[in-house]
Amino acid sequence: MDILIKNVTLAGPGSEKSDADTIGIDRGRIAYVGKYEGKIRENGADKVIDGRNMIAMPGLANCHTHCAMTLFRNYANDLALEEWLFTKIFPVEQKLTYDDVYWGTMLGIAEMIKSGTTSFADMYLIMDAVAQAVSETGIRANLSVSPLRFETGNEMKVIDESDICVRYHRDWHNSSDGKIKVYLEVHSAYLFNEQQLKDAAMLAKQLNTGIQIHILETVTERRESIERYGMSSAEICHKCGIFDVPTIAAHCVHLSETDMEIFREKGVSIAHNPTSNLKLGSGIANVKELLDRNINVVIGTDGAASNNNLNMFEEMHIAALIHKGNLMDPRVMDAHTVLNMATASGYRALGFDDAGSIKEGMKADIILVNTDSVHMWPLNDPAAALVYSVQGSDVDTVIVEGKILMENRELKTIDEEKVKFEAKRCAERLLEGM
Repeated sequence: MDILIKNVTLAGPGSEKSDADTIGIDRGRIAYVGKYEGKIRENGADKVIDGRNMIAMPGLANCHTHCAMTLFRNYANDLALEEWLFTKIFPVEQKLTYDDVYWGTMLGIAEMIKSGTTSFADMYLIMDAVAQAVSETGIRANLSVSPLRFETGNEMKVIDESDICVRYHRDWHNSSDGKIKVYLEVHSAYLFNEQQLKDAAMLAKQLNTGIQIHILETVTERRESIERYGMSSAEICHKCGIFDVPTIAAHCVHLSETDMEIFREKGVSIAHNPTSNLKLGSGIANVKELLDRNINVVIGTDGAASNNNLNMFEEMHIAALIHKGNLMDPRVMDAHTVLNMATASGYRALGFDDAGSIKEGMKADIILVNTDSVHMWPLNDPAAALVYSVQGSDVDTVIVEGKILMENRELKTIDEEKVKFEAKRCAERLLEGM
């Protein structure tokens, strides 16, 4: 046994053994879930963790973000999406270098680990830098790379980079001992035209991989898609074959009945980003209806430029509350549903079916949350505490595939102070004069 966690409270998917207080980890997988007494010998474990006053739960899956946008945290606020994206974000992104994306991603990964995220989906620029950061830190990730590069100026210039997608998939898919998956990035149906959508779908099929995409984030996108294509963004993507491969569709705020039925029929996973959608004034996705249709709804933070953090506990909290208030029904989005969206369902969307729950045989992506604080006391209901009471800073220990990435709040694979220094340096250069 590599790691033994004893005297711990279990919560989240896989914690149905209500009397279990012990988790054994061996060769990166969960080898034992049950009672401690007499069944597991401490002297047979390389490391013993006392989980007293801790909740053990599956690590969180952040199913939509742009990790290196941590460099733009608290820049360009209080704007509508179209203005924010085209007048503020796209221009500064033209200045990004490999160094910028690497350090921005390292900062984002540090933030995610420190708030309990063990896996994430990323779609951004200069993705080799992202993959390097992921492989060095030991976190799990689904990384997507775009077949098109967009250069803004007096007019938008589009550059075909399909060959880079093929090379990136060859170099990084299933690397880092299987902890990296590579999908294709299709930014949106408003940046891609119909032929480009068809070409991207074909390339994804050729690579035998999936797609990450933004869909129907705003009312404006829906209106302009109907004007341009005669149908919604979801419908044109369906027509072009985007959903013929595994797809993570981010936002999906303004869906019609037809759009929802397409997602259900094609098995699309929808990444719900409540904070970003609220901050940009985009609206509130109809998550209850999506769940009622058995669509796999998961949770993401979006990038730190539109959130402005990558804290999945905060995202769970907001996701639980806004739908109760919006529908005037406290029974919707209960704690167990939200926990499942942020863990097991999220892992499934990312393509990691053998992790995301605390069950024997599953890969050991586990976090320990400290409950010994006034805002968590008394515990009473662990699942409710995780959704309604926990702060990201309550995360004490983070384990990915049996490797400890953080213990007692100390990052083990990241030099936190160096990352903060380098990220600040990069941000100052990028935002100078903007």
